[in-house]
Amino acid sequence: MLRLCGAELVEVPAVPYSNPNNYQHVGRRLADKLRKNERNGVLFADQWNNLDNRKAHYVSTGPEIWDQTEGRIDGFICAIGTGGTLAGVATYLRERKRDIIIGVADPKGAAMYDLFAHGEAKASPGGSITEGIGLGRVTRIIEDIKVDKPYLIPDEEAVPLIFDLLEHEGLCMGGSTGINLAGAIRLAKDMGPGHTIVTILADYGTRYQSKLFNPAFLREKGLPVPEWLERRTSVQVPYEKA
Repeated sequence: MLRLCGAELVEVPAVPYSNPNNYQHVGRRLADKLRKNERNGVLFADQWNNLDNRKAHYVSTGPEIWDQTEGRIDGFICAIGTGGTLAGVATYLRERKRDIIIGVADPKGAAMYDLFAHGEAKASPGGSITEGIGLGRVTRIIEDIKVDKPYLIPDEEAVPLIFDLLEHEGLCMGGSTGINLAGAIRLAKDMGPGHTIVTILADYGTRYQSKLFNPAFLREKGLPVPEWLERRTSVQVPYEKA
């Protein structure tokens, strides 16, 4: 889509943040280089460190959740990608209700569970098929937030929830949503009946058709494949010239 819009797309290998060729470092270097000659200016969003990311959720998402629950909210939980959603929403909600419970749902291989459970940002064992979440270090956005209930969520727990959403609710969502839902269920079990818990449906499943909705990929990763996904067939539509 970016190329279709005329953009030059620079692809880089998936390497750790400590590597100078991590995509965040490459992006910053490109912005600094382009800034010297680009007459229209350059914007480097830097969403992992830009506190406007957090502020956006403080002034919008947090109030929206508070208003739509009419203040009857007992817990909020979601995964951390940049941390803007969790930090901004948690900060706002805590100002409105001091005893609200804040949770984080972390995929395996990320460092947020250990950070909030044990005080050290250390990657947990294993990995996840989820994309865009699973921060591995402390950033400006999350450095001062308090999390009451951190959970480590394996894909085996999250993926079936994504399929349940599609089959029973008609919502086609992605891996981040599955992690969030699994975290919300964990938090609900810990808090017990009669509480209102909010999470975020973060991503559309249409972005993950070649993985999340691919039986061969799921089996390769040792993940469950729903019966309806196994049964699906390919339908060929004849092409007719106008």
